[in-house]
Amino acid sequence: MAKIIGVGNALVDVIVNLQNEEILKQFSLEKGGMEMIDSERKREIHQALKNMSKASATGGSTSNTIHGLARLGIEAGYMGKVCDDEPGRFFQAEMERYKVTPHLMYSDIDTGIATTFMTPDAERTFATYLGAAATMTAAEINPEIFKDYDYLYIEGYLIFNHELVQKLCEIADQYHLKVAMDFGSYNIVEDHFEFLKDILRRYVDIIFANEEEAKAFTGKEGAEALSVLAEYCPISIVKLGKHGSIVNVNGEVVEIPPYEAQRIDTNGAGDIYASGFMYGLMKGYDTQRCGYIATRLSAAIIETVGAKLTDEQWEKLLPEVR
Repeated sequence: MAKIIGVGNALVDVIVNLQNEEILKQFSLEKGGMEMIDSERKREIHQALKNMSKASATGGSTSNTIHGLARLGIEAGYMGKVCDDEPGRFFQAEMERYKVTPHLMYSDIDTGIATTFMTPDAERTFATYLGAAATMTAAEINPEIFKDYDYLYIEGYLIFNHELVQKLCEIADQYHLKVAMDFGSYNIVEDHFEFLKDILRRYVDIIFANEEEAKAFTGKEGAEALSVLAEYCPISIVKLGKHGSIVNVNGEVVEIPPYEAQRIDTNGAGDIYASGFMYGLMKGYDTQRCGYIATRLSAAIIETVGAKLTDEQWEKLLPEVR
C-alpha cells in the first residue's frame, strides 16, 4: 500500500465562539479579515481569551490534508516545525492519535497558532501567528525520512521559501516519490510565478488549484486554465467551487459534478478535497471516482464549523467513500 508524507506549516487551530465583538474591537481585528500577528500580540490575545470556551485542533493546510488521508486509512507521515511547548506537544499527540507518523523539528520560538473568532452572525475573523512553523529551513530536512514514502505533499504556503521547496523536490526526485502540491493562494502564485513554473515543470506530478489560483498562473479560466496547467503536470485539478471541479489526467479531461451541501464554513474545503483525491489516486481508482470522493468530503466540511470533520461524520462517510 502506498504511503504519503506531507510537509507544511505546523499550526494549532484555536476556535473561539464570541458572544459579541468586544474582543475584535479591543485588539483592532478587522471583522471577517485575516491578520498575521507577532508573538507579543498572540500572547495578549490569548491572555484575554483564557477564561473563554475554545476548541483546539491541529492546523495548517498540509496537516489538514494528511489528517484526512489518515482518517481514510492511508499510511501517512507529517513533517513540520513546532516548539516543545503545550501547543507543540498537543500537535504531536493529535498526530499520533490519528495514526500519522510525526517527523517534527523543534524551535525555541513558540508553536504557531491560528486563532479563529466566530461571532454570533457566523462571521470568521483570523489572527495567525506562524511562530516556529516559519523557521523551518532546507538545512534541517533529513532526506533519509523520505525513502520510506511513495508520495510527497507540499502546501503552497511553503513556496515563499524557495530553498526549502527546492530541497524537498530534489529529495523526492532522488527517492522516486510522486510530488503533489497545492498552490495555497493566488497571491502566492503571483509573487512566486517564475519559481513555480520551474518547480511544476521539473518536479510536480499533481497540482491542485482553485479558480483564482489557476487564473493567476495561466491568465485563463476554467477548461482553458486546466489545459495550460496540464502542460506542466501530468495530473492537474481545478476546483470550481459550487460548480464542481475539472481534472486532466495525462491529457484526458474529466468533469466532476458538485455535491449538494449547505454552505456554513468553507475553511478546510480545499485541504480535504486533496485528501479525497489523493486517497482515490493512491488506491488506484479511476479519475471520476477520485473526484467524487474529493467532492463528497469537501461538501461535508463546508457544512461544519472548522477545518476538520467530527468522528461522527467520519463514521457516516467512511463506508460511502470506501
